[in-house]
Amino acid sequence: MVAPLPTAEPGSAPSPIVPPFRGNLLGEARFQLEFVGLLASAVHRGVGVRPGDGDPVLAVPGFLAGDASLAVLRAWLRRCGYRAYRSGIAWNVDCSEAAVRRLDRRLAEVAERAGRPVTVIGHSRGGLLAHAVAVRRPSRVRRVITLGSPLASPFDASVLTLAAVGGARLGQNLLRPARPQCLTTDCPCAFGRDLRAATAVPLTSIRTVEDGIVRPESCVVDGADNVAVRGSHLGLCVNAEVYSRIARLL
Repeated sequence: MVAPLPTAEPGSAPSPIVPPFRGNLLGEARFQLEFVGLLASAVHRGVGVRPGDGDPVLAVPGFLAGDASLAVLRAWLRRCGYRAYRSGIAWNVDCSEAAVRRLDRRLAEVAERAGRPVTVIGHSRGGLLAHAVAVRRPSRVRRVITLGSPLASPFDASVLTLAAVGGARLGQNLLRPARPQCLTTDCPCAFGRDLRAATAVPLTSIRTVEDGIVRPESCVVDGADNVAVRGSHLGLCVNAEVYSRIARLL
């Protein structure tokens, strides 16, 4: 994984300054058209999708979202013969370490019920949580697929998104005043360490080069299968090309 840019050594060239990512919030509105395109696609009807034979898949929503945001994906997986499970997240805004611990318990339930390792699909921040839990419990995870997740630099997002993160951080500080570094790059919890560690399971990072929320380059990870598609960040959950990629991986 890629850590924050290090301080330059004496005599060495200074590290490049990465300009703020302004994103494209208006462009994200096209996710509705992408949903219509998905409904009209062959992959949504299951054409060319290998039958799942009951293989378990755990879907993890993105920042400020809940399990409802992945309802279309889970329904498609079930029609294709997979057992798709909710993460139990109603609003993905909590402390990252607390969220990973809850996801770990949910993963244990799903793996025990299915009797086999689980494929974990995470959208945006959900992919960060999926990666961290896979580092902790590799025996329970078959594969991790992330959708628009900035694994290389978790806070490399648009200025508006970072403002929302700042609001969530303020709420966390009010609830847990002893954790002022929550939702920052300086967070001392195990989550940060696990996020920077390599997984022992296959990792596929799917990004959109037209992402209006997360800088696309931050989704590129050394050692992962990095896949680029077209479309919006929000629409990665209902993108026909993404579904085709997931079908091949499953």
